[in-house]
Amino acid sequence: MNKPRIVWCFGSPLPCGRLFAGPWQTGDMGVKSSFATSWGFIKRRNLVGMRRARTSMPKIIQMTLCAVLAYWIAERLLGHEGPIFAATSALIALGFGGQTTVRRTMEVAIGCTLGVAVGDLLLTLLGTGLWQAATVLFLSLTIARYLDSGPIFSTQLGLQSLLVVLLPISEAGPFGRSLDALVGSACALLILMILPRDPRRTPMADLGKLLRELSGVLQECSRAVSKSDSTLAFHALVRARATQPLMDALPNALSTAREVATLAPVHRRHRSDIDRLDITADKSDLAVRNARVLARRLTTVINQAALSDAAVETVSGLLGELSEAVSALGQAVLEPTESGYSRAISRAKRELSDCAAQLDPESLHVSGLQGEGMVLLLRPLVVDLLEATGISHEDAVALLPRL
Repeated sequence: MNKPRIVWCFGSPLPCGRLFAGPWQTGDMGVKSSFATSWGFIKRRNLVGMRRARTSMPKIIQMTLCAVLAYWIAERLLGHEGPIFAATSALIALGFGGQTTVRRTMEVAIGCTLGVAVGDLLLTLLGTGLWQAATVLFLSLTIARYLDSGPIFSTQLGLQSLLVVLLPISEAGPFGRSLDALVGSACALLILMILPRDPRRTPMADLGKLLRELSGVLQECSRAVSKSDSTLAFHALVRARATQPLMDALPNALSTAREVATLAPVHRRHRSDIDRLDITADKSDLAVRNARVLARRLTTVINQAALSDAAVETVSGLLGELSEAVSALGQAVLEPTESGYSRAISRAKRELSDCAAQLDPESLHVSGLQGEGMVLLLRPLVVDLLEATGISHEDAVALLPRL
């Protein structure tokens, strides 16, 4: 029987038959696999796109109304022909930013308006041309960086002033386009205050996710104790540390929500809800930090076998109950109605109070320095969570058993 002839392909010896047989033997399957992969990618991309468009629909409606309104005001009421800067300023000021705050909208609006005004002024003084455009852009960016450190403000000021110089002169007069930009910016601010999204949505979602992660951390700690596995405790610590981006984002989300609730008449009734969310977020932040310390201590406790069999059972059960109580608190945070929140927060208070009543080393059958230290770490964590439900510090501490 003849052996297959060896040929060299990219420096590696391969049988000649195999080198040329692949495409004909596996061609159909390769085409089917590629088609299935491509079709799966298209389906996923379509789902993501549809979800993004559906989520952005309120902002799309806002931007459409704002641009059309600004264009109509500038054309019909002010008599300007083709007031494109009114519509563009309105669109840019609202934008698709992650957080369309009033400050951000004003920053962009002022940048657009000032950019058009600077361009109109320099166009009147210098005329049109390439070197005039370069001079306008240089001066506009210099002025922008002098006035504000925000990158959006600087970019919009420079862009708008450059467009003014490059586009044909408006028939509405030397500063007609500046007035159009002012109209668009004013419409953007007006729409933002009249038709804002629910200011509670973002902080509620972020806080709910943070509490869901905290519940998962405590559940992993419970499993680590029940299985006497320090690796699981370390995984819980890593998971707790990974919540830092959420913790960092919450203050900005709450600040934005409070700003919208103050300026938007339709959402002023939500100011008390935002104050409540602020307290819950602050105490949840402390609870997560305590959970990190707890997970780190659990690693040492498990490695040193500091818990008896009875203590393993009781501590594991307590951590599981605490995880469920935190989950109940997270569900309460996500309740948009007052009645739903009252029912959910009552359940969370009840479950957290039951956990607090068990935080006594003796009743948990815990002894020794390491085990008792772990129980002592649990006490401030539960107090923080109780305060997150609206209970005062004194009432929360009173629920703990005396040591």
